[in-house]
Amino acid sequence: MSEARETPQYDVEVPSREALLDAIRADAKPVSFADILERFELTDERQHIGVKRRLRAMERDGQLVYTRADSYGLPERMDLKRGKVIGHRDGFGFVQLETGGKDLFLPHHQMQLTMHGDTVLVKAGHVDAKGRQEARIVRVVEQGRLEAVGRYFLDQGVALVVPDDSRLSQDIIIPPEMNNGARHGQIVVAEILHRPTRRSNPVGKVIEVLGEHMAPGMEIEVAIREHGIPNEWSAQVLSEIAEIADEVSDADKKDRVDLRQLPLLTIDGEDARDFDDAVHCAPDKRGFRLWVAIADVSHYVRVGTALDKEATERGNSVYFPNHVIPMLPEKLSNGLCSLNPHVDRLCMVAEMVVSERGKLLEYDFYPAVMRSHARLTYTKVAAILEGDAALRKEYDAVVGHLENLPRLYKVLRKTREIRGAIDFDTVETRFIFNAQRKIERIEPVYRNQAHMLIEECMIMANVAAAKFVEKHDGLTLFRVHDKPDDERLESFRLLLGELGIVMQASENPSPAEFGDVLAKVADRPDKELIQMMLLRSLQQAVYSADNIGHFGLALEAYAHFTSPIRRYPDLILHRVIKSILRKIKNQAGLEGARFYDEAQLAALGPHTSHTERRADEATRQVDEWLKCEFMQDHVGEDFAGVVASVTNFGLFIRLNDLMIDGLVHITNLPSEYYHFDAERHLLIGESSRQVYRIGDKVQVKVAAVNLDERKIDFKLLSVESADTELTARVVIPSRNKKKPAAHNSARGKRNKGVERGKPARAGGKASGTAKKPKAKRGKAKKR
Repeated sequence: MSEARETPQYDVEVPSREALLDAIRADAKPVSFADILERFELTDERQHIGVKRRLRAMERDGQLVYTRADSYGLPERMDLKRGKVIGHRDGFGFVQLETGGKDLFLPHHQMQLTMHGDTVLVKAGHVDAKGRQEARIVRVVEQGRLEAVGRYFLDQGVALVVPDDSRLSQDIIIPPEMNNGARHGQIVVAEILHRPTRRSNPVGKVIEVLGEHMAPGMEIEVAIREHGIPNEWSAQVLSEIAEIADEVSDADKKDRVDLRQLPLLTIDGEDARDFDDAVHCAPDKRGFRLWVAIADVSHYVRVGTALDKEATERGNSVYFPNHVIPMLPEKLSNGLCSLNPHVDRLCMVAEMVVSERGKLLEYDFYPAVMRSHARLTYTKVAAILEGDAALRKEYDAVVGHLENLPRLYKVLRKTREIRGAIDFDTVETRFIFNAQRKIERIEPVYRNQAHMLIEECMIMANVAAAKFVEKHDGLTLFRVHDKPDDERLESFRLLLGELGIVMQASENPSPAEFGDVLAKVADRPDKELIQMMLLRSLQQAVYSADNIGHFGLALEAYAHFTSPIRRYPDLILHRVIKSILRKIKNQAGLEGARFYDEAQLAALGPHTSHTERRADEATRQVDEWLKCEFMQDHVGEDFAGVVASVTNFGLFIRLNDLMIDGLVHITNLPSEYYHFDAERHLLIGESSRQVYRIGDKVQVKVAAVNLDERKIDFKLLSVESADTELTARVVIPSRNKKKPAAHNSARGKRNKGVERGKPARAGGKASGTAKKPKAKRGKAKKR
């Protein structure tokens, strides 16, 4: 923050934050208030008050620390670290450092000083017996959300809300006059009025009653509020939307390339409601000419409007089963910005020439007006390309154009393989609901030829957009994917070794090396699990103004261009491309291409990455709830599955047909002492030498389902080892040298890795724990 921007807050001129920080940095020791006044020659009493207020604000923001010697020092010079508190259901927590690196551990007594979601300054301490570096909280810099969703209970005259989020481990006391009419057992939203102390629980009031616990759709209402997802349109947004015409006007079509005669087609899922991309491919003397037309959202959503501010805040659309929270109001997302068939629509076009070897030879971008010639689905396109006579007759006018796409796909696919991009072939699931909005069944969703060819077309358009911006020295948000870190990579190699798969041990692995692993496991029954482990070993793709390339796709430049209806970074990119086009047309200087400055993009990158993660976490939570609700009707039934993860407290099992995960707790294994090999992810029976490992085939019985905690418990019926020779190779620690890691007798319900005094169940949540593979779902594969 500049001095010019800060000074008007005070009646007199006071030093800026930057000036104060520079003065304190220049000193070898913390600086007292008197020293600061002397250094800046501040004699006016009002200046003294102004500086003190600014110093306190800098303390609150974590820029300074006020020491016990009544001086101001720099956190980084005191070895203080800033991070976000991640609570745990058992009362302890972790600090996720802003600078990255391994999380720090917060014991129970430290968590009494803070809450999940707070930003804190901490000082790292000793490493405990479990290898966790503990931290001591110095200051809460920024409080997290002061609202919690949970169930309202009356217990012997005391009202309280039990948070649904297990990371909030303390119940919230509700005074009788602040229950907002809530009834026992209902789901409510509580605002925390008084934060917890060492001696008391938090106190709050009910600000919203959502309804009964098992009401249809309640899981979505809870997730929306728990993750802070904006879901209502302001009056100002609705007013701006009302002023937009219902149809594309003739004036809007001016100065655009007319592509209405080009047979552009939309190809989406059966249940898609917004169609933001259309494609057409034709032979070219150098190979192929590909048009990718994308809805021109930037024409309607202008910077500075309430609509744009709301879209920025949302960051992306959120896709729940049978429900969508759109980034843009329906008039745009399902209307003017949806490329519905046989109507005029405004679009931004990437027109590309691709060689017969899959190389991008030329690319051009321009605004256009188009008319989709057909709305097709992945299923229909796959059937047409496989020769379905009825569908080929129904879509006779476009079949010839469609048949160019598989030919283009083959060359793009070959190029993808040559450059070594990692290609995941995962199976997703879809919930089928009945009229009462209860799950009737869960179906696997397999990708077909149509999914893959459209994905390659979109990737090509995204590559061209990134190259176009870089060619013209523009600034935008790139989709970047960093190389895997050494620790996770080594852990993945060890796991592969246990499964009999060799991965090269190069210091700087290439994407092709990961691709080789996927090729080796393509025919294995446990390939889904191995793919999931590989995903967990990689970094997370994010949005950034700094282009470091995309490791997974093996691309030097990649940016999201193809979905501005549902992703704000795509809308940013469209604006930047239009700015560059204006620069070219008007022969403007470099500044004409820079729609956003570096500071704006530095803020938008982390924000849009956060909203994407927020959406993923919310949809995953809803999936877990629905799967638990579905499994409530199957308690006592037997299922086949595989061991998806091995922990010190038991085995996570993934059911083969339903892709649902549950826990076989160590107490539900045959009675004996067990040892956990953390490096090789093995659980070993001391007497029987029975070894449980990832990939083992099992038969389990559904023992119990806890919907409140979203946990499913299985009982192990039988196991078939994936490595029949493993038993002979394992080494069990001598009981004389070391206590057994865990056992399932009555005393053994406290096992290694569980907090003292807590049951062995601790950490054993069936869904959403750090050690369980995350279920993959979503509208499309994320790149």
